[in-house]
Amino acid sequence: MLVVVFELCFGNYAFSVNPPKREFRGAWIQCVNGQFQGIGTKQMQKTLTRQLDELQKIGVNAIIFQVRAECDALYPSKYEPWSKFLTGRQGVAPTPYWDPLQWMIDQCHKRGMELHAWINPYRAKTKTTNELTKNHVANQHPERVFAYDGLYILNPGLSENSDYICKIAEDILQRYDIDGFHIDDYFYPYPVAGKKIPDVREFSLYGGGFGNIQDWRRDNVDRFIKKLSETIHRIKPWVKFGVSPFGIYRNAKNAPNIGSKTSGLQNYDDLYADVLKWVNNGWVDYCVPQIYWEIGNKAADYKELIHWWNRYASNRPLYIGEDVLRTVKNADPQNPKSHQLPAKHRLHQQSENVQGTVLWYAASVVDNPGNYAAVLRTNYWRYPALQPLMSFIDDKAPKKPRSVKAKWYADGYYLTWKAPKAKDWKDQAYKYVIYGFAPDDHIDTNDVSKIVAITSDNILKLNYKDGDTKYTYIVTAVDRMSNESIGKKKKIKL
Repeated sequence: MLVVVFELCFGNYAFSVNPPKREFRGAWIQCVNGQFQGIGTKQMQKTLTRQLDELQKIGVNAIIFQVRAECDALYPSKYEPWSKFLTGRQGVAPTPYWDPLQWMIDQCHKRGMELHAWINPYRAKTKTTNELTKNHVANQHPERVFAYDGLYILNPGLSENSDYICKIAEDILQRYDIDGFHIDDYFYPYPVAGKKIPDVREFSLYGGGFGNIQDWRRDNVDRFIKKLSETIHRIKPWVKFGVSPFGIYRNAKNAPNIGSKTSGLQNYDDLYADVLKWVNNGWVDYCVPQIYWEIGNKAADYKELIHWWNRYASNRPLYIGEDVLRTVKNADPQNPKSHQLPAKHRLHQQSENVQGTVLWYAASVVDNPGNYAAVLRTNYWRYPALQPLMSFIDDKAPKKPRSVKAKWYADGYYLTWKAPKAKDWKDQAYKYVIYGFAPDDHIDTNDVSKIVAITSDNILKLNYKDGDTKYTYIVTAVDRMSNESIGKKKKIKL
């Protein structure tokens, strides 16, 4: 089998040169595939702990966790029922009781990872769900929902629905210390041959300013994205609003001036999602197109698409959604003995506006098919990385840490420090970066190989040997938008 051959070729990977200091290294953890459904609190926590532990070893610094798949919740909500994807039946609380979202926030932050809460905005029922609770929005307000190919969709043409989704977002934001708020690629439903979206009535009522229903639909989604962005940043300006659209914006045959040389489904024409408008207007803080295909795919070539997004979507941080299994199941057209991870990584390095990757999906990464995870851990992601900057939110670094000292405690020798003084969230230290330099090392905090730790703690255990060698440690403060202070230096004999 191909994957076996690829695993044997592990030694052929070219090692990454000059790894970036800043890179978004994310992974999606979804519930809608049923991986947690009905397995119980203890087993779900065990599964998630294993995934997070392995992802931390690999170098992942952000988790995108699905908390709302069909107007339900993987957290206690006064507006929406507990998800069937958690307990097996909608509306049934977990036993023993726990809050998966809060638990994930705690676990990710403990590991130095960001936690981005991921919701599906419009979908109210998946095809496999046959029972909705009385308090579900589709039962409370059936007039605001339409059916399509076994799904229920909150009608994007009704402003009550965008208000409702923003209310859900507001509730999450006010109650949870999340780092990002994330929506995926489902806006208007994916088209099915022979089926029409039942929104002609709403168009006749509300679409008077538009020449056709398609433009009206796009405007509905545009206004929702803008409203959600404003909601997020009004409540917590530092929370990053991200979207992961389908991988094709438009095909060149439909839009010769801007389209990609592809022939697949289109965001703009088929899902009514004008993603470039959101990016260029600054309504989203980051964009993760789902380029799940392989290099050489006839309908949607990965190489064509990463170049396209790099060219047109540079007004906001751009990360690439990668399908792990498709990457390892397809051979590199230029090197048939290797799968496509090395070739895709080279395309990332050649794309100046690509600042990171999000892996689809976490469980498949942890299984390490084709040595995918091992190559990330030992090569491409072997050193820690800070998050990409978002100067459009905040570009001012905090002050440097105070009182950096080396101290003996009962269980060993520690480096300690105090947070810098701050007036508001923009000045506050959220994490710290600790660099360690041997006597002959060049002192350079841009050298990621010298990063000892990125932590939210104010203490770090040192590797004391005999006290004969003098090392230089530098501690910097990093705020919520990853702006890094100048360093505070401490020389220590270890």
